[in-house]
Amino acid sequence: MKNFIVWIKNNPWKLIFWLFLIIALCTSIRLCLDAGFSGDEEFQMKQAKAVYDFYATGGKDTVAIDARPDWNLPHYGQMVDNIAYVIAHVFSIEDELMVRHICNAICGWLMLLFGGLIAHRITGNWRSAFFVAVLMFFSPRLLGHSFNDLKDVSFAMAMLWGIYAIIVYLQEFPKPKIGTFILLGTSIAFAIAIRIGGLLLIPYLGFFSVLYLFKLHPGKNVLKKQSWKDFGKMVLFGVIVSVAGYFIAMLLWPFGLVHPIDNPMETFKAQSQFATSIRQVFEGTMQWSDQLPWYYTPKFILITIPIAVIIGMILFFIFCWRKREDRFWSFMIFFTFFFPVFWIVYTKANVYGGWRHAMFSYPPMVVAAGLGFNGLVKWVERLLKITPETSTAGNGANDGIDGARSVPTKGIIVNAASVVILLALLIGPIRHIIANHPYEYVYFNELVGGTKKALGQYELDYYYHSTREASEWVIANAEPHADGSKIRVGTWHLASVNYFFRNDTARFQPIFIRWYEKENSDWDYAIFTVTGMAPTYLCSSNFPPKNTVKTIDVDGVPICIILKREDKSDFQAAKLKNNNQLDSAILLYHQALALDPDNLGALLGIGECYVRTNKPDSALVYLNHYHDIDAESEMANYMSAYAHVYKQDIKGALDILHNIEEHNPKYAAAYNLAINLYLQQRDFTNAKKQFMKVIDVDRMDDSFVKLWLQYCQAQNIDQNNAYRQLYKAMAKSYEKRGMKEQAKQYREYAGLKN
Repeated sequence: MKNFIVWIKNNPWKLIFWLFLIIALCTSIRLCLDAGFSGDEEFQMKQAKAVYDFYATGGKDTVAIDARPDWNLPHYGQMVDNIAYVIAHVFSIEDELMVRHICNAICGWLMLLFGGLIAHRITGNWRSAFFVAVLMFFSPRLLGHSFNDLKDVSFAMAMLWGIYAIIVYLQEFPKPKIGTFILLGTSIAFAIAIRIGGLLLIPYLGFFSVLYLFKLHPGKNVLKKQSWKDFGKMVLFGVIVSVAGYFIAMLLWPFGLVHPIDNPMETFKAQSQFATSIRQVFEGTMQWSDQLPWYYTPKFILITIPIAVIIGMILFFIFCWRKREDRFWSFMIFFTFFFPVFWIVYTKANVYGGWRHAMFSYPPMVVAAGLGFNGLVKWVERLLKITPETSTAGNGANDGIDGARSVPTKGIIVNAASVVILLALLIGPIRHIIANHPYEYVYFNELVGGTKKALGQYELDYYYHSTREASEWVIANAEPHADGSKIRVGTWHLASVNYFFRNDTARFQPIFIRWYEKENSDWDYAIFTVTGMAPTYLCSSNFPPKNTVKTIDVDGVPICIILKREDKSDFQAAKLKNNNQLDSAILLYHQALALDPDNLGALLGIGECYVRTNKPDSALVYLNHYHDIDAESEMANYMSAYAHVYKQDIKGALDILHNIEEHNPKYAAAYNLAINLYLQQRDFTNAKKQFMKVIDVDRMDDSFVKLWLQYCQAQNIDQNNAYRQLYKAMAKSYEKRGMKEQAKQYREYAGLKN
């Protein structure tokens, strides 16, 4: 007992660090049990089962390796998803989601562990490790994603594990231990077995090894014999570990296993040119993810991480580069958080959903911040002349934490103050975590006025965490039908709602509906997370809609709404409209609008009916009211354009269509109508401009090809030349966008030399 007390006195920060980690692990596992179903879990769970079946059948079940344009999950090793499925399957655990979330919470906790160990390795003290762990745990976005984002969190953990292993390897060089080789090889294998981007650890290993060689043999010494011997060792060790890690990863990844060279190359290429594009609210406008401004990722990181981390990073650049011996490690940490973000910006990568695709760059940022705060404390200690021999902040080596001989008042005050100041800077994130659990990840810092100011400016619950609470509320509060029929629950994210209603299908029937088409479907309750909705509507007095019976809020801002339908006259009207019974539909739409004058579906539906019955002025009365509520609605604006066409106001129609193109460059219907109007006027110049826009936004489908042939025919251009001109224009567009392979293909179609 006496020895233990002495150890505590000599190692206070080490004890504090490990106690904090134990508390953080227990807390993370408990918190993750409340998490909802993320936006990707449906697909990951299907693929995990397919992976299990692949191995269980000795490769005879090939679903896990069947990569298609509409199914890219075989390109992901998703190691942690597969582990979770095996645990749930072997132990017959019905709630697979719970197992997945616990596994993910452990991955999130491992980031605290590896981040702290990296800081300790670099500084030689445990205070920096504690600072890193605290900053990491109280980063709300990271904590929230560690509940249910297995793809991004597990990969971020594996990459940090790899960085830690590289540091250990370099510090032990030229005689690294066998255990270090195992640590390094398994980190590479694990990272690649999660996502092909884990290959990045191999060039990291090579790059930092070469730089470390220059650190070991500075100046002209790098040309001496010993330097070349060390270089040979580095190459040999690096090749052995990298090859071993790579092929272990292939054993764990079915798609890589069947073709260990070709399939990883195909995967890397596919993920480098990610095709899926979705609309995001960013800076108060709806933008396509492949057309977001270059600063999307760095800005989103900056406004959603704790101010304490930003301050810590500033301190990192002030204090951690002063000593020559510290600069290599400081550069290594800097490079591992800067390079991924730089590469996303440089390559104009298609990213969305905040910065989760760049999440693996954030833990090194936190390590840098922790080192920054530790550097500040060291500076204060030197200023107050608190030496390692007399400080509770000493390790008996450089800045001393572990080897304290006495406990002077100044040392206690400085170290206690460092913790108080750090926690004070984290008051905002801590309050957010406590007040808004389990929606920690919906966090914006003070730079944008917090989450209250983010509504209509940025995406909130883009990963659909809140559908769990919404589903549970409907199950507990929904009023049954008198005839005992099932209660129909509409939602856009059907997979998550289905999961939470899986044990109550006798009473409920979840159905798929879209937000802007919800009035056209038959539902009793509807669950919508506040994502993909027009900013102008979200910021209007009409949101949330009149029939909202429950909102799920973060800091008073709705992130999910539950609607209850008291009347279905709008749905009945939509059915009549689709059957061309327009007069009857108009009567029912009037009935719906009498109950709710701001019913967007009814306003759009009655506007369409009046357009189709050649009553454009009547149509515009209702469509203009729609615009007052949601000025940027493509559907309402498109119908207004048609109303102007019926009024013979072609210029007015074209102005509206061009406005649609400005707000949504990929709304194909607007281009189609505009081209037809220009062709009617024989305005071939502007018609061609519209075609070029269609090509630039990748909307050139069969309908536009037919329209192009009509355009060419009107100018007496034969079909062969028409196709040749089209292919030439497409090649030029692809070249302009840096898509060289597609450009080459269409140049060949056009008969042009490459």
